[in-house]
Amino acid sequence: MAATRRHSVVKAVVPVAGLGTRFLPATKATPREMLPVVDKPAIQYVVEEAVAAGLTDVLMVTGRNKNNLENHFDRNWELEASLEAKGDDVRLSRVRESAVLADIHYTRQGDPRGLGHAVLCAARHVGNEPFAVLLGDDLIDERDPLLETMLDVQERHGGSVIALMEVPPDQISLYGCAAGEATGEQGVVRVHDLVEKPSVEEAPSNLAIIGRYVLSPAVFDVLRETPPGRGGEIQLTDALRTLAASDELGPVHGVVFTGRRYDTGDRLDYLKTVVRLASEREDLGPDFRTFLREHVAEMPAELSAESKVGNA
Repeated sequence: MAATRRHSVVKAVVPVAGLGTRFLPATKATPREMLPVVDKPAIQYVVEEAVAAGLTDVLMVTGRNKNNLENHFDRNWELEASLEAKGDDVRLSRVRESAVLADIHYTRQGDPRGLGHAVLCAARHVGNEPFAVLLGDDLIDERDPLLETMLDVQERHGGSVIALMEVPPDQISLYGCAAGEATGEQGVVRVHDLVEKPSVEEAPSNLAIIGRYVLSPAVFDVLRETPPGRGGEIQLTDALRTLAASDELGPVHGVVFTGRRYDTGDRLDYLKTVVRLASEREDLGPDFRTFLREHVAEMPAELSAESKVGNA
């Protein structure tokens, strides 16, 4: 997968140490990042996005029970040999694809001390150079090159760049929130304050931080000095707030994203993601869309209370 443009940033960090409790019991023995989105695990979409932006050195910050994830990005010689013997070149190509996407490395987070701590675990691998962070819960449609835009902004302005999205004010408490001012560039703001999951009354804006960052290596020293914040965890948002307030360590810019984003960290949004992407596939879409129309048409206007038991 070729990048559209070569940037100075070449390393991506993907934190994948979470327990995936929202999807239990499915994630008891299977990493949440390995749940399929149509016919590829969610994490493969994230790695493909990084590679498409020219980030060919990928570090995954893992935790316990993530062996399946590592195996997915490794060769499976027995399976490949079986497919090759059958002459199944299409599936053989798809199986091999994940093993050659990028130069993938792994490190263990150990203690689950928050996103900021997960990013700090990447310090030795990243070194003294800017790098990208991609959260596995957020899938960005390949037709909307958000990461490419962020890399362009970082190249022009230096410092750090975060991805932002406008959300309804009553939902801002679910996200980190950024306050900024226009820069004269379409969709780019200069960030001067950030708050992790503020109340509706305390939120400085309706600009939510979504799971894409291009960070200055200065963030590592700041994270080392950042005390645990909300939830007793080391919050990346708190470290970014320090960067944004510093003339020496900043600036922090935000790219306001208006494209297609899919949240696979929530059960309902995960199902919506699968339906949306499957509906648009050339091989699956026509029959699947017909099924959906027929299925919805046959459903009663309101499900009975009894049918909802167990779905909460």
